[in-house]
Amino acid sequence: MDPDPSFDLAAAGLRGDGAELAGSVAVLAAKLEEALPGQARVERRGGGLLGRGSKQVRSVEVELGDCSYRLQFSAGRLEGTRVLQSGGIAIKRETLGPEAWVAALTDDLREQARRSAEARAALERLLG
Repeated sequence: MDPDPSFDLAAAGLRGDGAELAGSVAVLAAKLEEALPGQARVERRGGGLLGRGSKQVRSVEVELGDCSYRLQFSAGRLEGTRVLQSGGIAIKRETLGPEAWVAALTDDLREQARRSAEARAALERLLG
């Protein structure tokens, strides 16, 4: 399965800064929400005075089997984490750069797609 070029651009754009980075995070978050309903959660908050401005993505969290992925966007910076869980208890936590976070998430999705028709369909929606 070859990745959808628009997904590659969203992931590559995570290297940008300012409005470009915020836009890339928003595109990635929307793609994950669409492809992984019930597994991807996106937190958005309003900007501007009293939070009344347009809503911006603050975090993206994806639950895949025993792993939980979180990408947090704050003050123009991205921080990614992956947590391996067993029985609901975190047994390993690692910090990942944005590109490594996307790569690890994609790899886990591919692994699940090998085992599950539902995961395969989600991966196809995400990657094309």
